[in-house]
Amino acid sequence: MDGLQPQPATQTPTAQATAAPDAAPPGLDGEGPSDSLLTNVKQLLRELPGLVSDRVHLLALELKRSGLALAQMAGLVVAAGVLLCTAWLALWTGIGIALVQAGLAWGWTLLLILLVNVGAAWLAIKRALALARYLALPATLRRLTLRSPEPTPRRGAGADPSTSTAGAPDERPASVAGTP
Repeated sequence: MDGLQPQPATQTPTAQATAAPDAAPPGLDGEGPSDSLLTNVKQLLRELPGLVSDRVHLLALELKRSGLALAQMAGLVVAAGVLLCTAWLALWTGIGIALVQAGLAWGWTLLLILLVNVGAAWLAIKRALALARYLALPATLRRLTLRSPEPTPRRGAGADPSTSTAGAPDERPASVAGTP
């Protein structure tokens, strides 16, 4: 029954009236807009290390996860490579057996298989070497490097015909020309 009995007030009305002038409403204590802005900037600067550390911690976690994913991907690529090599060997074994059963001698069969595989490897290496020039990001380097413009000779009066660029190869990237 204690909840039904009237409780005495902790402060009298006069105590509340005397406490009110001490606590001025925000913005009325003489701070101007510049003081408020300065206070906000100081508060932001105090919280900035926490904001940055959260982002750095997230970056570290993401890098760890991406590193683990990259390691798994590399393992899976190696496994797929082993399986593909096994399938390739089985394919050529089958072709070799079929050629021998068709009447071709073992020596000629092996030589034919060797020549086909060496030819295919040569074409793959040739293509890889042709693509290697794109690893240096040539178009990006051309755009981002500062070079002094070379004076171009004018065609006409006093121009040396040996320095004209009429027969110069096209240096546009292959992607612009339409080939990868």
